[in-house]
Amino acid sequence: MAAEPARSEGGSRLERALESWAGWISWIWLLLIGVIVLSVLLRFGLGLGRIELEELQWHLYAVGLLTGIVACANRDRHVRVDVFRERMTPRTRAWVDLYGLLLLQIPFVLLVLWSSVPFVADSFETGERSASAGGLPFRWVLKACLPLAFALLGMATLARLLRVGRMLFGSPDPGARRDASR
Repeated sequence: MAAEPARSEGGSRLERALESWAGWISWIWLLLIGVIVLSVLLRFGLGLGRIELEELQWHLYAVGLLTGIVACANRDRHVRVDVFRERMTPRTRAWVDLYGLLLLQIPFVLLVLWSSVPFVADSFETGERSASAGGLPFRWVLKACLPLAFALLGMATLARLLRVGRMLFGSPDPGARRDASR
């Protein structure tokens, strides 16, 4: 029986780079907590409501969520219907993953990339800013996180596709062929 298509020791260079990136960006959650605490202290302690802080909370949350999607895909920790998956052999799971990646995830990533780039470009060209008085400028920066995150999700998808492909059509461990040739 074939092994689960798990990462080899340390994973691929791309997987490690994505993991490192997600680790650095995950600090955004601490920043978000700080902004929330500051907003609450200003509002209830001093009676000052700051729209910039409220908008910044939503922006940080959006970036954190998009980063989390990439990290989940990279770690292969996304949502599945485990009631079916647990009854499958590792090889059947790999086939389901292969078809899911090729028929669902890759087209979805490409669709979001294709539609989000003009979305960001339009925001940049018009100098879009918050509609609220005192809101944040440069709305395009936040919108640019969407194609960036989906480009990274595409890379994580390709890394997973390579891993599943090695399990189904080649050596599950990329180092196994090198060791066997010695």
